Amino acid sequence: IPWNGPIGGVFMGLVDGKPVVNPTAEQRKVSTLELTVAATEKKVVMIEAGAKEVSDEDMYNAIMIAHDEIKKLVKFIDGIVAEVGKPKFSYPSGELDHDMFDEIFAYCEAAVMEALDTDDKNVRDAKMQPIMDDIVAKFEEKYPDIKVVLPELIYKIQKKIVRRWLLNDKKRVDGRKMDEIRPLAAEVALLPRTHGSGLFTRGQTQVLTIATLGPLSDSQMLEGLDDETSKRYKHHYNMPGYSTGEAKSLRSPGRREIGHGALAERSLVPVLPSVEEFPYAMRLVSEVVSSNGSTSQASVCGSTLALMDAGVPIKAPVAGISCGLITAEEGSWDTMIDIQGVEDFYGDMDFKVAGTHKGITSIQMDLKIDGLTPEIIKNALETTHKGRDEIIDKILLAAIPAPRADVSEYAPKMITMHINPEKIREVIGSGGKVIQKIVADTGAKIDINDDGSVFIAAVDRASADRAKEIIDAIVFEPVVGETYEGTVTRIIPIGAFVEYAPGKEGMVHISKLQKVRTEKVEDAVQIGDRVRVKFLGTDEKGRQNLSMKDAD
Repeated sequence: IPWNGPIGGVFMGLVDGKPVVNPTAEQRKVSTLELTVAATEKKVVMIEAGAKEVSDEDMYNAIMIAHDEIKKLVKFIDGIVAEVGKPKFSYPSGELDHDMFDEIFAYCEAAVMEALDTDDKNVRDAKMQPIMDDIVAKFEEKYPDIKVVLPELIYKIQKKIVRRWLLNDKKRVDGRKMDEIRPLAAEVALLPRTHGSGLFTRGQTQVLTIATLGPLSDSQMLEGLDDETSKRYKHHYNMPGYSTGEAKSLRSPGRREIGHGALAERSLVPVLPSVEEFPYAMRLVSEVVSSNGSTSQASVCGSTLALMDAGVPIKAPVAGISCGLITAEEGSWDTMIDIQGVEDFYGDMDFKVAGTHKGITSIQMDLKIDGLTPEIIKNALETTHKGRDEIIDKILLAAIPAPRADVSEYAPKMITMHINPEKIREVIGSGGKVIQKIVADTGAKIDINDDGSVFIAAVDRASADRAKEIIDAIVFEPVVGETYEGTVTRIIPIGAFVEYAPGKEGMVHISKLQKVRTEKVEDAVQIGDRVRVKFLGTDEKGRQNLSMKDAD
């Protein structure tokens, strides 16, 4: 097969600040980096990473170490090829006729340049249509297949002009400098009835992200080969047809939507609070309102706004931005920050990086050339870091300086408590009867972990408090010698039964009712009386003994 391989791949971790090649399962659990690199002997062709605010320097070093390891793999594969490899077969070229291309390019170059020179893609597309119609009318007789090759022809004409501008003139189609970000804007709390919302705008790319909070039982269950896990943070990405001016029907998420949602999710997970700090499940949905490049990174920025608006105490704001690349045949190159659609289409790279001021949380790279040199990778990391800092300081923190102190009034109210793990069965009850009754009586949702952690969620605080009171009563363990206030529930000839805590009942023997001799129990108490009792302990039969005369 005629390709430019071989290539090799390596997974990198960062354990205790040190790069680890192909870390073990145990090392991955404590690693602050999950980096996958693919490369040829000379250049890096693929980078995919998730990280816990790893610095640019550590990320660069990990990529270089990975490439050094890949060189060994490629050398090994070359040895196999030398023994059993076969010659690459040839195939007919499908390229456009060069004479036709040169003639049509000379004819329409000025008109296409004028059409491309705008920051509005809709204006650009509108100006191109008459030019294409004119080309067909002018050259159809000479080139009968002109309509068939027109899309590729226009693509190559535009590509040649855009790349020439970028390489020679350092000019971008919308007039920006190579290191200049498109106009930015941010807004929070657009949707008053949601738990949190954020709108992020970068040029003609605009993304609205909505945050919804729920009890931990709303976490997504993940079934693996070995065990079952769950994730409490879910990120979904939608890009409807109207965002690109198309009237196509809505369909189920495709690979692109799933991938962009996963990238935004990976970017934000490192800054989320722990379950103990914030016992909520979180679902974020990024709706692309308008698209002109870098919608996945705009989703990251919009999600930061929505989380902070929802009162999620994230560790630091996260911003995402892309870096493009333009290369010449003789080897010269230049990078550009915040590429838009046409630059992504005609450029050589889309290097997407998300992170905080402190470091990187995710990387995803799309490449159209044979690979990147170390110099390009280092430049891309530095360029995107400057872009992230600018977005965070000037836009995100200007819109909302810190996460809100409390969650929305419409979000579930959460209470976290801890019980003795041995009492879990009492709270759940036979067949779940007890916990089901608590849920039915209070309207709360209750999640219990094996370690005794209990998470209570309800639509209002009163319902959550009521559920907590019931659970407290079930797991209540009286202390010998402590005094409690209770109600007389039953009277028998030898004593009285007192409910001294919800669901907890003990007996006061007739001899323990008063400090003076008592002939009849009714002489001391009546059913319904509120009395103070001291807990004396539990006998060998499990009966709880109380005293009234020792309670004072």
